[in-house]
Amino acid sequence: MLAALLRKKPITPVHSETELHRSLSAFDLTLMGIGAIIGAGVFVLTGIAAATKAGPAIVISYFIAGLASMFAALAYAELAASIGGSGSAYSYAYIGFGEFIAWIIGWNLLLEYIMSVGTVAIGWSGYVNNLFQAMNIYLPDAITKNPFEGGVINLLAVLIIFLLAVLLCVGVKQSARFNAAIVFIKLLTIAIFIAVASVNIDIKNWENFLPFGWSGVMQGAALVFFAYIGFDALSTTVEEAIEPQRSIPIGILLSLVICTTIYIVVAALLTAIVPYTILNVESPVADALLKIGYHSVAGIIAAGAIAGLTTVMLVVFYGLTRICLAMSRDGLLPVSIGNINSKTRTPITIILITATLIACIAGFVPIHKAAELVNIGTLAAFTFVCGGVIIFRATHPDLERPFKLPFSPYVPILGMIFCIYLMFNLSVDAWWRFGIWSVIGIVLYFAYGYRHSVLE
Repeated sequence: MLAALLRKKPITPVHSETELHRSLSAFDLTLMGIGAIIGAGVFVLTGIAAATKAGPAIVISYFIAGLASMFAALAYAELAASIGGSGSAYSYAYIGFGEFIAWIIGWNLLLEYIMSVGTVAIGWSGYVNNLFQAMNIYLPDAITKNPFEGGVINLLAVLIIFLLAVLLCVGVKQSARFNAAIVFIKLLTIAIFIAVASVNIDIKNWENFLPFGWSGVMQGAALVFFAYIGFDALSTTVEEAIEPQRSIPIGILLSLVICTTIYIVVAALLTAIVPYTILNVESPVADALLKIGYHSVAGIIAAGAIAGLTTVMLVVFYGLTRICLAMSRDGLLPVSIGNINSKTRTPITIILITATLIACIAGFVPIHKAAELVNIGTLAAFTFVCGGVIIFRATHPDLERPFKLPFSPYVPILGMIFCIYLMFNLSVDAWWRFGIWSVIGIVLYFAYGYRHSVLE
């Protein structure tokens, strides 16, 4: 059966109506990875996690979360290069664990991606609103806040979602070019912060390095893991990547190494220039610069944050549409929504449907509610991907592996241990909501997916 499934999941599409256009190089993919990873982690979560979880030891939290992500990234790289498919962890679970487990993974990936893009859109709208206020332009609460915060709709968040949807509809190469330009702005912004912060270090701010103990460090790692979500979206580019067996592993691993280094450096400098206790704010990097008197640089950082959050939304939104495409090809979602537009070579129907769902989240749900479910779904998917490498090594030892994960099975086992441990450092509420969402997915599978499955 596994051999049949492997034949069913070729790297090259077999139907012209669902064929995507190959246009992404390893350089494009690396920039997409940086665009997806660097965003809320640098500009929002670093300060919040330092103030409430780990203190200056947030640098260790980032290292641990980055190490867990690296183990998962190596597993993704091997499976993406050897199996292919545009469905990321869903596709690997389909082949390694069967259709039902694949549906559960895919269902939770949809939750992760939708909530992730919605959460970042809410944060993006907050930064843009602050920028308007700096220019003495004050928008009414009715169109800048959701109903739970005294408004009607977060219109800025809704608008950015549909603008990105239009960009994705136009074509992936155009989206990649836009991403590359914004990534350059984002990296320049971070370089400016590093240059300014490095000459304003006060080592006294690190005297109480572990204020919350080791448990705080691990809780911080579980929280900032959100910062690494996005690199897995690169594994959905198999059908649009040039030489995917080579370019995808390069893009995944290189972008993750670059971003982990940036996170650790920024976290170290941020907690060294001001006391960690004052960083529990929506824009901690800009706020810290204001505290030490760099007002103009703080404005540049705010603009860079807007750029950074934009690319995160773009790349993760892209990954979401490709996972939906893979699931529709398998019949677990309606096959009709997976048709590719003949002119743009993009799945326009899927893009518009998912844009509408995300816009509802971004427009009407508070940011903390939208963010709660993201990490646990991601960690579950990463655990299955690491397990998939072990299973494929045992069941298909002769499978061609253009990229081979080193030190197997130890690396994927360590990846599973790290991810499961971080999952147990999340709140009980997150587990309850994760369980409820999974139960809903099981009901939908037997009500629709099982009856319409291509495999069936």
